[in-house]
Amino acid sequence: MKKSSNYSILLGAAFLMATSAVGPGFLTQTTTFTQTLAASFGFVILISIIIDIGVQLNIWRIIAVSGKRAQEIANDVLPGLGVFLSILIVMGGLAFNIGNIGGAGLGTNVLFGISPELGALLSGVLAIGIFLVREANRIMDRFAQIMGFVMIALTIYVMFTAQPPLGEAAVKTFAPDTIDFLAIVTLVGGTVGGYITFAGGHRLLDAGLKGKESLPEVTKSSVSAIGIASIMRIFLFLAALGVVAQGLQLDPQNPPASVFQHAAGNVGYKIFGIVMWAAAVTSVVGAAYTSVSFIRTFSGWLEKYHKWLIVAFIAVSTIVFVFIGQPAKVLVFVGSLNGLILPISLGVMLLAAHNKKIVGDYKHPVWLTFTGIVIVIAMAYMGIYSMINGFGNLFS
Repeated sequence: MKKSSNYSILLGAAFLMATSAVGPGFLTQTTTFTQTLAASFGFVILISIIIDIGVQLNIWRIIAVSGKRAQEIANDVLPGLGVFLSILIVMGGLAFNIGNIGGAGLGTNVLFGISPELGALLSGVLAIGIFLVREANRIMDRFAQIMGFVMIALTIYVMFTAQPPLGEAAVKTFAPDTIDFLAIVTLVGGTVGGYITFAGGHRLLDAGLKGKESLPEVTKSSVSAIGIASIMRIFLFLAALGVVAQGLQLDPQNPPASVFQHAAGNVGYKIFGIVMWAAAVTSVVGAAYTSVSFIRTFSGWLEKYHKWLIVAFIAVSTIVFVFIGQPAKVLVFVGSLNGLILPISLGVMLLAAHNKKIVGDYKHPVWLTFTGIVIVIAMAYMGIYSMINGFGNLFS
């Protein structure tokens, strides 16, 4: 495979994972926590980035070395575990894709004044169209890259117009007034929870990048993915901080829209529409692709018609939103499950990393194993806590 082709695939996988993470929930979480924690939210972002990298490095490396998708690895660790993991992933992906479709509808409503339902329908049709073309994977990669650059560029513009207190943000990132552990877990779950962390890893596998010889490239792509999502998070945080520091109140019904509107007026509000739409549609694409990648290996028929399964996945999400709306109770329940998917999936990967039948003579770095174990314990505790206290929807 040519180096230029490799580079395109690696970048595409990184952006697929990153734009899957940057959805409507990502925008809302970031602005809401900035309002409550102010400059100290910088510390939460810093810690979550470190954890995200630890998760991503472990999972992507094991997928690459084994040459298998996560559900196949899980079944090798314990028969039936892969099926269980796939059920969790698909349930979470489908439920939150309804929310992503809703976000796309909101974005088109802001931009063109059409109803959220019509906007959602048109956005769903566009997402389906991506998978109907002959070179669907290449189009998906390019779409994720373009939308990712658009979101980051527009958010940087709004950040500068908001004039945030950069000095205070820098100081509080390393010396916060308060430490909010739930906020840390929420951000980790929103970046590498559920299906999201597998999006890029499975994409690289589909492109044929696997084996120990590909680890340097896989490592760069996995860290780049976290970097892209984190850049978006940081600039959105600074934009929100600039607004909050001026004493302006955010609309509790739509915090991110308030940030963009307060910072740049009506132009900012339209920019929010573009960012919301781009974030939502790329998350729809990523959720559909990754969720189906968890079930396509279970039979030859599913593998043969996996593109049509992706189309059906998006169609069902769109139809549910257009005709029923976002089922809040379902979203909360499945969100709680999503909070537990990360420790389960990462725990499985760590077991697989030391199973010669799965990884052969590959030696997993001790520091990655230790980091992974710490993350599994912390996320399992907080995932159970979130289910008990009903905060599971924050992990979407």
